[in-house]
Amino acid sequence: MNINFSKYSDGLVPAIVQDASTKQVLMMGFMNQEAVDTTLSKKQVTFFSRSKSRIWTKGEESGNFLNYISMAVDCDNDTILIQAIPVGPVCHKGTDTCWGSKNTVHNLDFLIALEQIIAQRKTAEADNSYVASLFSKGINKIAQKVGEEAVEVVIEAKDNNDHLFLDESADLLFHYLILLQAKGFTLQDVIKVLNQRHKTK
Repeated sequence: MNINFSKYSDGLVPAIVQDASTKQVLMMGFMNQEAVDTTLSKKQVTFFSRSKSRIWTKGEESGNFLNYISMAVDCDNDTILIQAIPVGPVCHKGTDTCWGSKNTVHNLDFLIALEQIIAQRKTAEADNSYVASLFSKGINKIAQKVGEEAVEVVIEAKDNNDHLFLDESADLLFHYLILLQAKGFTLQDVIKVLNQRHKTK
Protein backbone atom coordinates (compact mmCIF):
# COMPACT_ATOMS: atom_id res chain seq x y z
CA MET A 1 0.00 0.00 0.00
CA ASN A 2 1.48 3.31 -1.14
CA ILE A 3 0.79 6.10 1.37
CA ASN A 4 2.07 9.62 0.67
CA PHE A 5 3.29 10.81 4.08
CA SER A 6 5.09 13.76 2.47
CA LYS A 7 1.83 15.46 1.44
CA TYR A 8 1.60 17.30 4.78
CA SER A 9 4.43 19.10 6.55
CA ASP A 10 4.14 17.07 9.76
CA GLY A 11 4.48 13.76 7.90
CA LEU A 12 1.10 12.53 9.09
CA VAL A 13 -1.99 11.51 7.12
CA PRO A 14 -5.64 11.50 8.29
CA ALA A 15 -7.04 8.09 9.18
CA ILE A 16 -10.81 7.61 9.25
CA VAL A 17 -12.07 4.62 11.22
CA GLN A 18 -15.31 2.96 10.16
CA ASP A 19 -17.25 0.23 11.95
CA ALA A 20 -16.71 -2.87 9.81
CA SER A 21 -20.18 -4.15 10.69
CA THR A 22 -22.40 -1.08 10.35
CA LYS A 23 -20.18 1.19 8.20
CA GLN A 24 -20.73 3.97 10.74
CA VAL A 25 -17.83 6.43 10.96
CA LEU A 26 -16.36 6.12 14.46
CA MET A 27 -13.49 8.57 14.69
CA MET A 28 -10.63 10.27 12.88
CA GLY A 29 -6.98 10.35 13.87
CA PHE A 30 -3.55 10.73 12.30
CA MET A 31 -1.00 8.11 11.28
CA ASN A 32 2.63 7.91 10.29
CA GLN A 33 4.36 4.80 8.94
CA GLU A 34 5.06 3.50 12.45
CA ALA A 35 1.38 3.80 13.36
CA VAL A 36 0.41 1.88 10.23
CA ASP A 37 2.97 -0.84 10.93
CA THR A 38 1.87 -1.12 14.57
CA THR A 39 -1.78 -1.38 13.55
CA LEU A 40 -0.99 -4.19 11.13
CA SER A 41 1.16 -6.11 13.61
CA LYS A 42 -1.00 -5.68 16.73
CA LYS A 43 -4.34 -5.91 14.88
CA GLN A 44 -5.45 -2.93 16.98
CA VAL A 45 -5.86 0.52 15.44
CA THR A 46 -2.94 2.72 16.42
CA PHE A 47 -2.41 6.42 15.72
CA PHE A 48 0.27 9.05 16.17
CA SER A 49 -0.92 11.35 18.95
CA ARG A 50 -0.06 14.95 18.11
CA SER A 51 -0.76 16.10 21.67
CA LYS A 52 1.45 13.39 23.21
CA SER A 53 3.96 13.30 20.34
CA ARG A 54 4.06 9.51 20.37
CA ILE A 55 2.46 6.36 18.98
CA TRP A 56 -0.88 5.70 20.68
CA THR A 57 -3.05 2.60 20.43
CA LYS A 58 -6.74 3.44 20.78
CA GLY A 59 -7.97 1.86 24.02
CA GLU A 60 -4.57 1.44 25.66
CA GLU A 61 -5.92 3.15 28.79
CA SER A 62 -9.68 2.56 28.58
CA GLY A 63 -9.61 -0.95 27.15
CA ASN A 64 -11.97 0.20 24.37
CA PHE A 65 -9.80 -1.04 21.53
CA LEU A 66 -10.55 -0.90 17.82
CA ASN A 67 -9.85 -4.38 16.51
CA TYR A 68 -8.34 -3.97 13.06
CA ILE A 69 -10.03 -5.61 10.05
CA SER A 70 -8.71 -3.89 6.92
CA MET A 71 -7.13 -0.72 5.55
CA ALA A 72 -7.37 1.19 2.27
CA VAL A 73 -5.87 4.39 0.93
CA ASP A 74 -7.76 6.96 -1.16
CA CYS A 75 -7.10 7.92 -4.79
CA ASP A 76 -4.56 10.61 -3.79
CA ASN A 77 -2.71 8.24 -1.44
CA ASP A 78 -2.97 10.73 1.41
CA THR A 79 -5.97 9.55 3.47
CA ILE A 80 -6.52 6.14 5.07
CA LEU A 81 -9.84 4.38 5.60
CA ILE A 82 -9.76 1.71 8.29
CA GLN A 83 -12.38 -0.96 8.94
CA ALA A 84 -12.47 -2.04 12.57
CA ILE A 85 -14.63 -3.69 15.21
CA PRO A 86 -15.02 -1.43 18.27
CA VAL A 87 -14.73 -2.86 21.76
CA GLY A 88 -16.88 -0.55 23.85
CA PRO A 89 -17.48 3.20 23.36
CA VAL A 90 -15.09 4.87 20.93
CA CYS A 91 -15.14 8.44 22.24
CA HIS A 92 -13.45 9.43 25.50
CA LYS A 93 -16.78 11.00 26.47
CA GLY A 94 -18.36 7.55 26.51
CA THR A 95 -20.32 7.76 23.26
CA ASP A 96 -20.30 5.21 20.44
CA THR A 97 -18.58 7.62 18.06
CA CYS A 98 -16.77 10.94 18.29
CA TRP A 99 -19.97 12.49 16.92
CA GLY A 100 -22.17 11.08 19.66
CA SER A 101 -24.17 7.88 20.03
CA LYS A 102 -26.54 6.68 17.38
CA ASN A 103 -28.85 3.70 17.36
CA THR A 104 -27.34 1.90 14.42
CA VAL A 105 -28.99 -1.25 13.15
CA HIS A 106 -26.47 -3.95 12.34
CA ASN A 107 -26.92 -5.04 8.74
CA LEU A 108 -25.61 -7.68 6.40
CA ASP A 109 -22.28 -5.86 6.20
CA PHE A 110 -21.58 -7.58 9.51
CA LEU A 111 -21.35 -10.87 7.62
CA ILE A 112 -18.66 -9.41 5.39
CA ALA A 113 -16.72 -8.34 8.47
CA LEU A 114 -17.21 -11.82 9.97
CA GLU A 115 -15.75 -13.35 6.82
CA GLN A 116 -12.69 -11.17 7.23
CA ILE A 117 -12.29 -12.28 10.84
CA ILE A 118 -12.57 -15.93 9.76
CA ALA A 119 -9.88 -15.31 7.13
CA GLN A 120 -7.58 -13.81 9.78
CA ARG A 121 -8.07 -16.69 12.21
CA LYS A 122 -7.67 -19.28 9.47
CA THR A 123 -3.89 -19.14 9.82
CA ALA A 124 -3.79 -18.89 13.62
CA GLU A 125 -2.52 -21.65 15.89
CA ALA A 126 -5.05 -24.48 15.93
CA ASP A 127 -4.76 -24.77 19.73
CA ASN A 128 -5.77 -21.13 20.17
CA SER A 129 -8.53 -20.77 17.56
CA TYR A 130 -11.64 -22.85 16.92
CA VAL A 131 -11.71 -21.62 13.31
CA ALA A 132 -8.08 -22.57 12.76
CA SER A 133 -8.67 -25.99 14.32
CA LEU A 134 -11.49 -26.66 11.83
CA PHE A 135 -9.34 -25.63 8.87
CA SER A 136 -6.54 -27.87 10.11
CA LYS A 137 -8.88 -30.87 9.97
CA GLY A 138 -9.67 -30.33 6.30
CA ILE A 139 -12.66 -29.83 4.04
CA ASN A 140 -14.41 -33.10 4.99
CA LYS A 141 -14.58 -32.16 8.67
CA ILE A 142 -15.80 -28.65 7.87
CA ALA A 143 -18.51 -29.99 5.55
CA GLN A 144 -19.52 -32.56 8.17
CA LYS A 145 -19.85 -29.79 10.75
CA VAL A 146 -22.14 -27.81 8.43
CA GLY A 147 -24.28 -30.91 7.98
CA GLU A 148 -24.52 -31.44 11.74
CA GLU A 149 -25.56 -27.83 12.30
CA ALA A 150 -28.16 -28.07 9.51
CA VAL A 151 -29.72 -31.09 11.22
CA GLU A 152 -29.85 -29.15 14.50
CA VAL A 153 -31.68 -26.30 12.75
CA VAL A 154 -34.26 -28.72 11.33
CA ILE A 155 -34.81 -30.29 14.74
CA GLU A 156 -35.30 -26.93 16.46
CA ALA A 157 -37.59 -25.72 13.64
CA LYS A 158 -40.04 -28.47 14.56
CA ASP A 159 -40.20 -27.29 18.18
CA ASN A 160 -41.49 -24.03 19.64
CA ASN A 161 -38.32 -22.68 21.24
CA ASP A 162 -37.49 -19.63 19.12
CA HIS A 163 -34.31 -18.93 21.08
CA LEU A 164 -32.82 -22.35 20.35
CA PHE A 165 -33.90 -22.16 16.71
CA LEU A 166 -32.11 -18.83 16.21
CA ASP A 167 -29.11 -20.06 18.17
CA GLU A 168 -28.72 -23.09 15.92
CA SER A 169 -29.35 -20.95 12.83
CA ALA A 170 -26.46 -18.69 13.84
CA ASP A 171 -24.22 -21.76 14.29
CA LEU A 172 -25.19 -23.02 10.83
CA LEU A 173 -24.51 -19.69 9.15
CA PHE A 174 -21.15 -19.32 10.90
CA HIS A 175 -19.99 -22.77 9.83
CA TYR A 176 -21.29 -22.21 6.30
CA LEU A 177 -19.08 -19.10 6.04
CA ILE A 178 -16.13 -21.27 7.07
CA LEU A 179 -17.03 -23.86 4.43
CA LEU A 180 -17.27 -21.17 1.75
CA GLN A 181 -13.75 -19.98 2.56
CA ALA A 182 -12.45 -23.55 2.65
CA LYS A 183 -13.73 -23.89 -0.93
CA GLY A 184 -12.19 -20.55 -1.94
CA PHE A 185 -15.43 -18.57 -2.09
CA THR A 186 -17.20 -15.80 -0.17
CA LEU A 187 -20.78 -14.68 0.32
CA GLN A 188 -20.34 -12.30 -2.61
CA ASP A 189 -19.99 -15.30 -4.91
CA VAL A 190 -23.27 -16.73 -3.63
CA ILE A 191 -24.96 -13.33 -3.96
CA LYS A 192 -23.84 -13.12 -7.61
CA VAL A 193 -25.56 -16.45 -8.30
CA LEU A 194 -28.76 -15.30 -6.58
CA ASN A 195 -28.70 -12.00 -8.45
CA GLN A 196 -28.28 -13.83 -11.75
CA ARG A 197 -31.22 -16.11 -10.94
CA HIS A 198 -33.33 -13.10 -10.06
CA LYS A 199 -32.51 -11.39 -13.36
CA THR A 200 -33.44 -14.43 -15.40
CA LYS A 201 -36.90 -14.77 -13.84
